[in-house]
Amino acid sequence: MGLFSKILTMGEGRQLKKYQAVVDRINSLETEMEARSDEELRALTFEFRQRIQNGESENELLPQAFACVREASKRTLGLRHFDVQLIGGMALNDGQIAEMKTGEGKTLVSTLAGYLNALGGNNVHIVTVNDYLAKRDSEWMGRVYRFLGMEVGLIQNGMRPEGKIPAYKADVTYGTNSEFGFDYLRDNMVTRADRRVQRGHHFAVVDEVDSILIDEARTPLIISGAGSQAADTYRKFARVMPGLREGEDFEMDEAKRTITATESGLVKIENRLGIEDLYNDPSGLLANHLQQALKAQFLFHRDKDYVVANGEVKIVDEFTGRIMEGRRWSEGLHQAIEAKEGVLVKEENQTLATITLQNYFRLYEKLSGMTGTAMTEDSEFREIYKLPVMAIPPNKPVARKDENDLIYRTIDAKFNAVADDIQRRHDAGQPCLIGTVSIENSERLSRLLDKRGIVHETLNAKNHEREAHIIAQAGRVGAVTIATNMAGRGTDILLGGNPEVLMEDVLRGRGLNPDLEPGTEVEEGEMPAASEEQRALALKEAKAITSAEHDKVLAAGGLCVIGTERHESRRIDNQLRGRAGRQGDPGSTQFYLSLEDDLMRLFGGDRMDKIGAMMERTEMPEDMPIQASMVSKAIENAQRQVETMNFAARKNVLEYDDVMNLQRKAIYEERNAILDGKDVSERVPEIMRDCVEPVVQENCPDRSPSDDWDMHSVDVWVQNMDGVPFSVESVDHEDDPEIVADAIVDEFTRVYEEKHALLGDEVMKGLEANIMLRIIDTRWMEHLSNMDYLRTGIGLRAFGQRDPLVEYKNEAHRAFGEMTSGMYEAFLRTILRLQIAKKAAPSVPEQADPLRGKISYSSPQQTLDDSSRSTAQRVQQAAAAAQTSAPVPTAVPKPAATAKPSTFVKDKDDPYANVGRNDLCPCGSGKKFKKCHGRPGMLDN
Repeated sequence: MGLFSKILTMGEGRQLKKYQAVVDRINSLETEMEARSDEELRALTFEFRQRIQNGESENELLPQAFACVREASKRTLGLRHFDVQLIGGMALNDGQIAEMKTGEGKTLVSTLAGYLNALGGNNVHIVTVNDYLAKRDSEWMGRVYRFLGMEVGLIQNGMRPEGKIPAYKADVTYGTNSEFGFDYLRDNMVTRADRRVQRGHHFAVVDEVDSILIDEARTPLIISGAGSQAADTYRKFARVMPGLREGEDFEMDEAKRTITATESGLVKIENRLGIEDLYNDPSGLLANHLQQALKAQFLFHRDKDYVVANGEVKIVDEFTGRIMEGRRWSEGLHQAIEAKEGVLVKEENQTLATITLQNYFRLYEKLSGMTGTAMTEDSEFREIYKLPVMAIPPNKPVARKDENDLIYRTIDAKFNAVADDIQRRHDAGQPCLIGTVSIENSERLSRLLDKRGIVHETLNAKNHEREAHIIAQAGRVGAVTIATNMAGRGTDILLGGNPEVLMEDVLRGRGLNPDLEPGTEVEEGEMPAASEEQRALALKEAKAITSAEHDKVLAAGGLCVIGTERHESRRIDNQLRGRAGRQGDPGSTQFYLSLEDDLMRLFGGDRMDKIGAMMERTEMPEDMPIQASMVSKAIENAQRQVETMNFAARKNVLEYDDVMNLQRKAIYEERNAILDGKDVSERVPEIMRDCVEPVVQENCPDRSPSDDWDMHSVDVWVQNMDGVPFSVESVDHEDDPEIVADAIVDEFTRVYEEKHALLGDEVMKGLEANIMLRIIDTRWMEHLSNMDYLRTGIGLRAFGQRDPLVEYKNEAHRAFGEMTSGMYEAFLRTILRLQIAKKAAPSVPEQADPLRGKISYSSPQQTLDDSSRSTAQRVQQAAAAAQTSAPVPTAVPKPAATAKPSTFVKDKDDPYANVGRNDLCPCGSGKKFKKCHGRPGMLDN
């Protein structure tokens, strides 16, 4: 822990004493709770809710509520909360991160804070790292909540919105971080209020909080839609990459993951592509294609950064080793890798909505988290999330032995030593869990073990579906499990094996399906469901096996965790170590390193070079390891350096998204207000004034004679807005722009009120709301796209001694202002240009119902006959028709060269043919052309 974190956590001792006093009060209530019947215990939930409604605080209820949950857990799960688990629950309730060692029962701890914070009727979200854990925990811990009369919901990837609505209405909702975040974005894209699934963000408990809020925080959540296709271009660039040489054609920094073409390399690439100048493309697309092709070819590697499965490129999470289903790299990188691998290049996507995990979780009124390793990132949690970390003492002292690192000269020597160590421990019956940093390394070690005839399981992104099952049995006698990074996190490794998981294997061995409920009917040829009796017998057999193996594993020294490489973060090393020594169990950890490891090579510095030179000079055998404090310090310094870089990267992402976050909130608040019934009609007069005044000010400046005004531009703009001819000349303006503005507003008001009278209040309000929502969404998506492009190139401004972040803020502020003004102008134009025509009914007297007609925009081709549709359908169709019209300009339009006030066709010999409107008139009057022969009608005939 750094000095800053030590200073911040100095008060932990006092806090523990305070919590311990509350624990004593909870324990004193245990006898009383045990004496209550199930119904009486359940009735406490209603009593607690009444007390909160009467003004009592959650903290005042805490001792009784925690005692109630503990008793419910004993009756439903057979698990009694330890005192340290009660302390963990209090830390969560106070909006802190509870750092608890592996195996201390964090999942059970969450029920304490979850129950207490759901009593007030607000939503509680329990956030996990994957769908399996969300489902498991909702069913497992859900028994406690349901016993106490609370509803539990579950959010899973791929669920339909109608299934999510009741899940979010539940008192406690389980789901993954990405699903919660994506549902928030989707809720802000719906067109009807009843399609929103979430109901606010009151309290969240984030399990494995360091993985979610730290490791995954560099990747924003993005909802994309189909965009333009450029597959051929990606393939062309991919074909010219393989022949390029580092140092000659491009410069690369692996540590920073940057790459640029040299001048000579650029010439070579341009010649091969047949392009004269890549950077002469005004759109910047070709330059981006080049950059992404270089990254794809030389910085991103198959079976490390991604895998190719079923003809698709799938990202591998660098922290967990899992495949990130549905995720794609942005800015064309994913397409560039697809072109490199020769698979189908999918079309580029347009960003529809996006948010970082940091800003999503900062939406919660109260946020808390649990993990086994958070203290090394304490300062980041405090700075970004205002989340202090509290270390919770273990229930039993840790008996694990952490051996000193063994450092070898080469990677080959290191892996051979690892295989030898595994062989010795396997023969002795000691289970081993081996952590690797990549799929490539896990498969390399697997091949070495195959040669030695060692039966083992390999868990990586290629078979992540079985991860929980594999990890659950990693503590059996002689078990050897290779796991990429922290695969299987969240599943306890029990010495001797997990009897419930083993029961499933026993049932499958007997031809029974353990996943089906007893009595479930199956098709012919399918495995039948096991009966209750068969399940009980299988569980009894499994417990006998695991109990016997438990004693053998204890005698062999417990679980041994072997690390084949140090990770970039000390926290992830600690996570791996924490898999051994659960609940006071014996165990050991050993890390094997080499001077050729990426961490040592990229960040080790001069010390590593000196050590390597010394080992060669002394002719030290490759299979002889060294243990030196200098090496350990160099490793730690390298990890600190990487941690600092990663924190800077996450903070950089957040700083830029903070700019967008203010805008996102403003747009989403407006959207939700409209969905919740905000009357857009009330704002129409204000919108009119806001749209008209800038146009008049620009073209008819104050304190300037009307002779210098550009009245024609105003006339064209007004007619473009409402489709009705307008002339500033006809207004008695007295050289006062305000009078002109008032006249235009009056004109718009007249047109608007005519349409309002025809359609009626109800239909007009619905129509306005639909049109405004569509325009908001369209303009917001365009704005996101523009900000993506701006973000990509803003760093170059640093070369001009300007702060890119400050520049981005200024540009974003300006762009947002333009977007909002253009948005309201587009809305006003759409409303004013709606054309409503009564449907002819010769045999029936004309009715005053305007819905029995046609609503059209601009052209008869877009006329919608809606006489047979419902009111809602007609409103939606009218809005859709309005949006399918010609694109609406966002800036004040200037007249085209052919848009002269006169209607005659000029002859090439005509002296007036090429005169500008503000030039002197050729007739010699001394007046400007627009005030003389350029006036409407002067040159007709």
